[in-house]
Amino acid sequence: MWRNIERAAELAGKPVAALARTDAEERAGRIPREHGATTIVPSEFFDELIAAFEDPACPNQILAEAAAHLHETIDRD
Repeated sequence: MWRNIERAAELAGKPVAALARTDAEERAGRIPREHGATTIVPSEFFDELIAAFEDPACPNQILAEAAAHLHETIDRD
């Protein structure tokens, strides 16, 4: 494993310590963001999303037929 780290540092053109520090700094910035991830969307998008939950779309003919045949096509043990 140490050889992989040395090789990566060599390819990056950095000393091993600098490569390790850079990686640690990137992870230290990324990990808190991942744990506190927030998605920001325009208010119109949010309004459309809520409307879709309140008034779901009707199934089309193909989906209705597939649902009607569901129990015919699934083997249950």
